[in-house]
Amino acid sequence: MPNCFAYCYRLNGDHSKPALTLDKINNWQSTDGLLWLHLNYTQPQAQQWIQQSQLPDIEKDSLTNDRERPRLNQTKDGFFLALRGIDIDKNTQNKPSDSMVSIRGYFTKNLIVTTSNQPVVAISRIADHINGGFGPTTIGNFILSLCDHLVSHKMTVIDTLDEQLTELEEQVMTDSDMKLRNNIAVLRRETVKLRHSMTPQRDALAKLITIDTPLLSLAERQKIHEVDEKISHALDDLNAIRERANVTQEELMSLQSETLNQRLYFLSLITTIFLPLGFLTGLFGVNLDGIPGAEDHLSFSIFCGLLAGVLILQLALFYRRKWI
Repeated sequence: MPNCFAYCYRLNGDHSKPALTLDKINNWQSTDGLLWLHLNYTQPQAQQWIQQSQLPDIEKDSLTNDRERPRLNQTKDGFFLALRGIDIDKNTQNKPSDSMVSIRGYFTKNLIVTTSNQPVVAISRIADHINGGFGPTTIGNFILSLCDHLVSHKMTVIDTLDEQLTELEEQVMTDSDMKLRNNIAVLRRETVKLRHSMTPQRDALAKLITIDTPLLSLAERQKIHEVDEKISHALDDLNAIRERANVTQEELMSLQSETLNQRLYFLSLITTIFLPLGFLTGLFGVNLDGIPGAEDHLSFSIFCGLLAGVLILQLALFYRRKWI
């Protein structure tokens, strides 16, 4: 296998033929079978091969573009398809959006060229299936296998988000820590980013089903339609998670607001109780002649009893009005 290719396979035809060389790849004919090439477009050798190949100029740029939105573009000889997935077997400590990977492919009658900027689990599994003797043999089967792996990975991530949200919902009922608010916000952002990547991919597959091309059979279109339906169901699940996250965040904010109101209410009661007591102590604490009881040694005890009586009267009034 030439060094510039991560994977290089003959998908149909005689697998017992000699190993593929760069000259053989560059002069590949339709009679030689269906050839699949996968390249890491960040490597200089891969970029050089793409630029020197016979691929359309627009597709050359699309195969090496750093930012490629999931889309489908039909050409004279075939079509270009950009997909996006989550490499769940890598960077498991990162958020799903940090593991997003874009996969681009150009498909013709006898050639499949796919690119990515890093190793992709879905691509490596297709290669493993080919080595095992049960890999895709047609363009439709290849696209179906690739999309199915990508959707399966995303469904795993969606299930993980659903479990995380369930745990957060339970924590909100027992704890209103401010960290929960941040965790819910992070989950909402991850849901939005994942939904943002899946919506155009669903549209691209829906367009792929309807385009007029001999590269896909009716049976293959129907199977791709099933994968497209899976993406639609996954989007429904993401919408449900987002709505649940919104409700959970509102409930958390309501609980935090209620806690704050209770504390302010308690402080207001304390202030209300000590307001008349402070008035009386301030009034009788004036350092002027003529204060009643200034010469009587029982005056202080009587005054304390008066304050206690006022306090009891206030508490009784608050209790009767159900303020406490």
